[in-house]
Amino acid sequence: HMTSRSRDQKAWGSGVGPSGGMEDERRFDEDCELCEAARISPWFHEDDVCWVAECEGCATPMVVWRPHGIDPSDDERAHMENRLVEVATERFGEHWLDGNRRTIPGHWHMHARPKGGFYGF
Repeated sequence: HMTSRSRDQKAWGSGVGPSGGMEDERRFDEDCELCEAARISPWFHEDDVCWVAECEGCATPMVVWRPHGIDPSDDERAHMENRLVEVATERFGEHWLDGNRRTIPGHWHMHARPKGGFYGF
């Protein structure tokens, strides 16, 4: 039995989107750590648009757009920021959103950092 997440990942990797239509091949990059979506740290949220997990490098909540790329729609971006804010508020209270993609610039993601800080530990 395949979960919807694994079915979507397989479909994106083959160039067919979750709706069954053809998708741009850039939507999955087998060499991208964020496309891989390995569960190596705690996950806080996931849906068809994004997932929110603890960043392995800085121990802060990070939202990741499911498709590979840097151009989510305004609605997708608002949805992702809202999911991240929910998690960050629960974890830190006051926080700030950091959209600088320092180490993986080719895949849209954003970190929430504690007020006055950079790392979550």
